[in-house]
Amino acid sequence: MTHTLGIALMGTGRMAHVYGPKIGAHPGLRLEMIYNPRMTSAERATAQYGGRPMDDLCAVLADPEVDAVVIATPTDTHVDYIERAAAAGKAIYCEKPLDRTLARVDRAMAALDAHPVPFMLGFNRRFDPDNAMLRAAVQAGEIGALNMLMSWSREPAPPPIDYVRTSGGYFVDATIHDIDLVCWIAGERPVEVFAAGNCKFDPEIGAEGDFDLTMTTLKMPSGALVHINNSRSCCYGFDQRLEVLGDRGMLQTRNHRDDNLVRWNGDATEARKPLKHFFLERYDRSFYNALDEFYMAVTQGRAPSSTSADGRAALAIALACARSARESIAVRPSYQA
Repeated sequence: MTHTLGIALMGTGRMAHVYGPKIGAHPGLRLEMIYNPRMTSAERATAQYGGRPMDDLCAVLADPEVDAVVIATPTDTHVDYIERAAAAGKAIYCEKPLDRTLARVDRAMAALDAHPVPFMLGFNRRFDPDNAMLRAAVQAGEIGALNMLMSWSREPAPPPIDYVRTSGGYFVDATIHDIDLVCWIAGERPVEVFAAGNCKFDPEIGAEGDFDLTMTTLKMPSGALVHINNSRSCCYGFDQRLEVLGDRGMLQTRNHRDDNLVRWNGDATEARKPLKHFFLERYDRSFYNALDEFYMAVTQGRAPSSTSADGRAALAIALACARSARESIAVRPSYQA
């Protein structure tokens, strides 16, 4: 008989609504509780996904039916919940990023050292089947030595300004996904970064001192070069592609479409409808796959592939990119605590 893990889902915001259905769909996971300090929010979420509503964190962490927590709360709460859950002996899955500052990430890592519970960071794009297949091909030497890696990540429209104000900035909020992904594929971390940013689409974002259009170059120890371009606005949909060039070939991932029919007519060739996906649809499977790895890590003692150290490194690189864009200089990321 399959052993099920009792899960306390922390939070009821956008990411909690991503994880709620995935927990329910996994045969090894049991949604035991949904926590929010506002009971009415917890009650609304449990009405959708099941479990018991709870507004008392101490009660959540003391409950013997809760084996693990899935932290899907705002970024600035992650460290506090990690410290509390680790001290209570609960396994932890936490949405990215760990925090917006390296000092607080180090606090979380100290708590995990003091209370060594299973911990996994939710860099979900690693668990997208296309991305995982591309990495496996690179690691197997299919294209020989890696020379260039390019990542396109463009969103359909800017997020609400309230979200932007608490996001930690475009590099920490969005580019960090690309950073983690390219480092994971390349198997190395950059020695130097250079980034540039502008605000072209939403003046409110610019008024907050943030960007909505960026380009980033990472210089790897092997000599490989990485290019990442991000945009908060893309009129044809959610554009997500990777390209890897080696000395023996090239690999690409392409956008997912609802409409794969290619049209040729007097107005256009190879015409298709615009991309409709946002991250919730494009990476839908990746969230389930990530939770599945977390389940295997907890029940079989496997080391998760996405760790707190990965999260710290990705944040260090993202912060270096933000500094580079602000000051128009090349920056060497600092990986030391």
